Amino acid sequence: MRWLDAVTGRNKPVTNNLDALFLIPSAAITLQTAAGFRPTGHGAVCYRSATGAAFAQTQDEMTALISDDADAPEVKVSRDDFGFTWLEVNGDPDDLADLCTDLHAVNTSLEAQGFASGLLCSMVTFAGPSGRKVGLVYLYKSGTFYAFAPTGAQQRDNLTEISVRDHLAAELPMENDLQKWLALWNAPGL
Repeated sequence: MRWLDAVTGRNKPVTNNLDALFLIPSAAITLQTAAGFRPTGHGAVCYRSATGAAFAQTQDEMTALISDDADAPEVKVSRDDFGFTWLEVNGDPDDLADLCTDLHAVNTSLEAQGFASGLLCSMVTFAGPSGRKVGLVYLYKSGTFYAFAPTGAQQRDNLTEISVRDHLAAELPMENDLQKWLALWNAPGL
C-alpha cells in the first residue's frame, strides 16, 4: 500500500482466488480427524440472479454442465427468503474433489459471463458424529473461508465455528474479521 493510500483510507481491493476451492478436499481430512466432521456430498453456490435471457441461459448451461454425466450429481436451483439464488449440487460424499470442481465451474461460468458482481459465496456441508451440520463457506468477494454452524432457528454455535477456523487455519485462507462471518439461515444443506 502506498503512503497516500494509507493517509486517505484507500486500500487495494481484495481479489478472490477461486482455486482455493480445490484446497477443501485436503482440509476435509484435517476437519474429519481433528473434529469428526465428514463431508455430506452437498455443496452450493449463492448468488443474486440477474434478469434477462443471457443470465437464464448461463444458469441453464451451468446446470447442464454439471448434470451431463451418467453418474452426475443431483443439481437443483432454489431461492431463499432474502432473494438469493442457490445452485445446489448433491453428490457422492466420498468424492469431494468432484464437488469442488463443480462449484468452481459454477463460479467461473458466472464470472466469465459478466455476472461476478452477483456472486456471494460457495458452501460445502459437513456433518459431525451426532448429525449436526457445519457449512464451510467461501466468501467470493474476499477470497476467504469461515465456518457456519447453525443450531436452530436464528442460533449458531460460535465455539464450533471458531474451532473449525483454528483447525483449518494452516490449510485454508480463513476470514479473520468475524463480522464478515455471514449467518446463512436456512441455507440448503444445513
